[in-house]
Amino acid sequence: MADVTDTVVPLRGPLRLVAQTVSLDPAALEDVPLTHLLPADGALAWVRDGDGIVGWGEAARIETAGDKRFAEASQWWREVSAHAVVRDRVGVPGSGLLAFGSFAFADDSGRTRGREPGSSVLIVPRVVVGRRGGTTWVTTIREEALAPSADVVPTDTPSAPEDAVFTDGSTSGTQWESIVAEAVRRIEAGRLDKVVLARDLVADLAAPLDVRAPLRRLAEAYPNCWTFHVDHLFGATPEMLVRRERGLVTSRVLAGTIRRTGDDARDLALAGSLARSSKDLEEHEYAVRSVADALEPYCSSTNVPETPFVLHLPNVMHLATDVAGVVADHESASALDLAEALHPSAAVGGTPRSVALELIAEIEHLDRGRYAAPVGWIDADGDGEWGIALRSAEYDGARVRLFAGCGIVADSDPEAELAEAQAKLVPVRDALTSA
Repeated sequence: MADVTDTVVPLRGPLRLVAQTVSLDPAALEDVPLTHLLPADGALAWVRDGDGIVGWGEAARIETAGDKRFAEASQWWREVSAHAVVRDRVGVPGSGLLAFGSFAFADDSGRTRGREPGSSVLIVPRVVVGRRGGTTWVTTIREEALAPSADVVPTDTPSAPEDAVFTDGSTSGTQWESIVAEAVRRIEAGRLDKVVLARDLVADLAAPLDVRAPLRRLAEAYPNCWTFHVDHLFGATPEMLVRRERGLVTSRVLAGTIRRTGDDARDLALAGSLARSSKDLEEHEYAVRSVADALEPYCSSTNVPETPFVLHLPNVMHLATDVAGVVADHESASALDLAEALHPSAAVGGTPRSVALELIAEIEHLDRGRYAAPVGWIDADGDGEWGIALRSAEYDGARVRLFAGCGIVADSDPEAELAEAQAKLVPVRDALTSA
């Protein structure tokens, strides 16, 4: 395993990184999940259905905050990429120079808990291992020198989380139902059409979390989701905020949810009811339209399917729509720029956006941190993938904070919304407790 203790490059002066990508023999890592390559410290991950990228170490990083957090990170990345030397012998999405990142949900995230606004981060790892179809590669990144090849081998077995004790976070279930009821009253009064409300759950463990254990469990249990870890934020999100790949832009919108029962016949009937639900279709339409409207200024053409499909996950089903477009100007619309334009969509904020965000700040009583905000990666060409940090948690030592949210419209029932939120907490909760 490559050294992960090197000093992080400070953010001063022109930074010149050298990235070298070479192919690996797929047989060398055959049947080895990418998450099994991660060391205990400095782990970074973006994995789906066996493919993806993992990394470790830090060649460089930037932390930003406030309403300029995306713009500052994007400008920094453009400067780093412009000065970098990239030797990429593989040439697939995820090879070459790249950075992992995650961003705060709100401009003032953190102030509600008496500290500075929650930071957003881009991290350039020292080592990246990727897999895409039948291609496997390793990228090594250093400053001002040709990067040596890294040894890539499975790591030790991580310690499983022990004795998790769960307690309510910012609000109890009853209090959160009252918050939902208040949101419904505001919607009925005509102030807005939809608002997404979140709640949190706290898990206290017997020992500091080795995040590799829940990462492995999430990747195995939810292969169709994007399992991620960036700077103490981890989860398995079903929602791709935006992917930019060689000019093509795609975004998967999820809004409208129903819990699965485990009975195939019953779940098939529930999927049908979800597809016909006026409440869920209304919620979904707001989310799709917000994404299409946000992408339109950056795309020469867009395609928005007329009707959603039902996405089946192990614990829930969602109404889903894949919006696609073609970038008009590569230079001014990187994957990170598009993520900024899309965030927060109606799927995590509401409609109209400004009114919904004001209501969230007024009644939610929760600092979301980096929950429901962009998480993913970007490469030197501006391509990348940014998901929405759903089904996620942030951790500090032995304390883990889990998040879930629900879209509230005029027909929402507070008790049913609480049950939906509980279902959305299941993936991470199980990852912290399952043997």
